[in-house]
Amino acid sequence: MPTTAPTATRQSDLVRAARRESVGRTPVWYMRQAGRSLPEYRAVRDGIPMLESCMRPDLVTEITLQPVRRHGVDAAIFFSDIVVPLKAVGVDLDIVAGVGPVIARPIRRAEDLDQLPPLTPQHVPYVTEAVRSLVAELGETPLIGFAGAPFTLASYLVEGGPSKHHEKTKALMHGDPELWNALCARLAQISGAFLRAQAEAGASVVQLFDSWVGALSRADYTAYVQRHSAAALAAVSDLDVPTIHFGVGTGELLRPMGEAGADVVGVDYRVSLSDAIRRLGPSYAVQGNLDPALLFAPWPVLERHVRRIVEEGRDAPGHIFNLGHGVLPSVDPEVLTRVTELVHEVSVR
Repeated sequence: MPTTAPTATRQSDLVRAARRESVGRTPVWYMRQAGRSLPEYRAVRDGIPMLESCMRPDLVTEITLQPVRRHGVDAAIFFSDIVVPLKAVGVDLDIVAGVGPVIARPIRRAEDLDQLPPLTPQHVPYVTEAVRSLVAELGETPLIGFAGAPFTLASYLVEGGPSKHHEKTKALMHGDPELWNALCARLAQISGAFLRAQAEAGASVVQLFDSWVGALSRADYTAYVQRHSAAALAAVSDLDVPTIHFGVGTGELLRPMGEAGADVVGVDYRVSLSDAIRRLGPSYAVQGNLDPALLFAPWPVLERHVRRIVEEGRDAPGHIFNLGHGVLPSVDPEVLTRVTELVHEVSVR
């Protein structure tokens, strides 16, 4: 049965901005806000592998809450990793320190698809448990669920791990489109089911994260990827849950990413928010887009950029302040707290 988002968060600034409704002030959260920039995160994760951390509801709850307590942000982002649902369905993989996800048996042939059965809630009971715990703790603060998008997951699976050029991925995409589409269809189901599990457990918003899709041309995106991202987002379309679609290096892809079914399109730091708003038109809220490296700049410089982005965001039908990518591990957490306070101060309606 379809469910609705928690009523406690329905009138929050973040959910309202995602729905292109009026807000009291610009909401703010940060991608990777729960992570290595926080000493309390490093302490609680000490000696615990990443995948194990993502599968322990007690740790997921604590880590997800840490930046909300410290920074006063307007949303929590569910602590997980984009390969968690792949691990859950049985893919032999590990997250190697300093490397990233490494796949034991890369997908190169049709028979390799047997590694990817459909994901069901029974595969991820720890996710449901953690989301319910978080929703109870967060009260009126929204929880954002997330999943990796089909293209990015496919890239890891085809390459066998991270890749700078995605040569095997692109070769498969163009050379064997039947296998490519079969692979991405399975991944769309897995990503969509992972989003739905979080939403049905109580997440107020979900984000589809496409780390590597900026490696594609607009023509390739629309021909080979858009339909699969749309299928993943469609998995929650009957729920009362706004969707965010974010990718890196996607200035040329913003409109088709929105057309894949998003309510909010994330904008990375390579495109001005004003340009992104013009490209997208009035049908989408925007999220972004401070360059994470500017968090290391002198405060007067950083303040000027924050104020500019808040002002540019006023021209959008909805704006959620964020970075144009994730928080870097060596950033001073106090700077993030100060930026949060500044956004709230200068954006009061």
